[in-house]
Amino acid sequence: MARKRWQVPALLFALVWLSCTWFGSWAFNPNSATRLLAATAIVEKGDARIDDFADMTIDKALFDGHFYMDKAPGMTLMALPWVALTNHVTNSTSFDIPHRLFDPAAEDFLRLRLRVAVAFTSAILTALAAIALLDLGTGLTGSRAAGLFGAVGFAFGTTMWGWSTTYFGHAPTTALIAIALWSVWRGTSGGSPGRHALIAGLALGWAVVIEHTAILTGAPVALWALWRIRGWEAQRLWRTIGLALAGGIVAAIPLLAYNLAVFGHPFQTGYSGVVGFEGMRQGLFGLTYPKLDVLWQILGGKRRGMVWVAPVLVLAPFGIWTLLRTPRTRDIGAVAAAGAVVAFLYHAAYVYWDGGNSTGPRHALPAVAYLAIGLAAFWSGANRFEEWLGGGFLIASVAINLAIAAAEVQAPHFYPAPVTQHIIPKFLAGDIRTIPNEFWGWSSWAGLGLYLLLAGLLAALLARAWRREGQVAETA
Repeated sequence: MARKRWQVPALLFALVWLSCTWFGSWAFNPNSATRLLAATAIVEKGDARIDDFADMTIDKALFDGHFYMDKAPGMTLMALPWVALTNHVTNSTSFDIPHRLFDPAAEDFLRLRLRVAVAFTSAILTALAAIALLDLGTGLTGSRAAGLFGAVGFAFGTTMWGWSTTYFGHAPTTALIAIALWSVWRGTSGGSPGRHALIAGLALGWAVVIEHTAILTGAPVALWALWRIRGWEAQRLWRTIGLALAGGIVAAIPLLAYNLAVFGHPFQTGYSGVVGFEGMRQGLFGLTYPKLDVLWQILGGKRRGMVWVAPVLVLAPFGIWTLLRTPRTRDIGAVAAAGAVVAFLYHAAYVYWDGGNSTGPRHALPAVAYLAIGLAAFWSGANRFEEWLGGGFLIASVAINLAIAAAEVQAPHFYPAPVTQHIIPKFLAGDIRTIPNEFWGWSSWAGLGLYLLLAGLLAALLARAWRREGQVAETA
């Protein structure tokens, strides 16, 4: 019986992982490239300097005449074993290729390492987040369908899907926030408080190592956790807080060690040496104050508006409202609302809010972790008409994000409406990236067709397992 209860989450994990791994992104995008080039330098030379690769990316930092990655080191540190393994299996290194931007051999080198790193980092974290939200949504609402609606909306109905095909830090950070939300809920709802506190601390701590801004976007989870345990007996309370802090400290050790080894000080970051982006000198590394016009652009504007890339999320506020109206769920409704608001306000305060080559408001992506809770709550209280409405919004969102993930989540910055002017035409023309057409010599349509076949099979197995689980629950 216990094994059967794991069939649904296991199949959901497989479907999400396959979907994030199958499609790819441009290997030379500076944001992904600088992280992978730094990992390559560390693996091959034991040195984080990317002087040899400086012409291959515009995202870099300059210290004492040497170039370094200008990002938080989390993604690079996670890539190290996979870059090393790929070098070993292929018997090739960066010494075998020209270190030039747009060079075909260099792009092939980066593309393979990008795909391997994504498969074993970003894709896994997104899949884990999906099953965490499945459990959270189901337990919170008492509805298995609501939990599945929230999890599917999160993984397939938003740009979580597309950004999980890249080596940007937004999707892994968002996934870790979702896992932390689940851990806090589980640990304060009858689960093992110590174990789940440790998981939450590790998740939030590592999110900060990947994107330092997770200090802001993950803060609502930490504050919510303190609220949930405020009435506990003192010994249990402090043990739980201690384990959460221990998890955060363990996660932070690689960050401090990297900064010390590379920059000579544990609190020195690559952002302080950014070259070519003068806006990073405004405020705190480009973070100033929220602008109302920018807030509108990232919510409803055609160029970067969340509503255009994830229309299903317009239902989330209604679900959050139902949580806020019910005393039993008011606290989780509050954290869902606060987390989403913080993420959007942070994005609206960032000087480079447009995100360069991007589809949707990528800096506000952590809002999706919080809004997924609202999706589950919406479905749990929906009548027949609202279920049809929610299903329609979800289908439209999945279709949009299939096109985004397959074609290119990093849409060129100059399109006023990237989804309709670039993504969809590119997808319909078959200009997409899949494993078969990038590595096996297949046509792009054949690669897409094989994905739809495999994904359809997993979805059918998931649906069957979900129905059987429901039948077992009814007869229990």
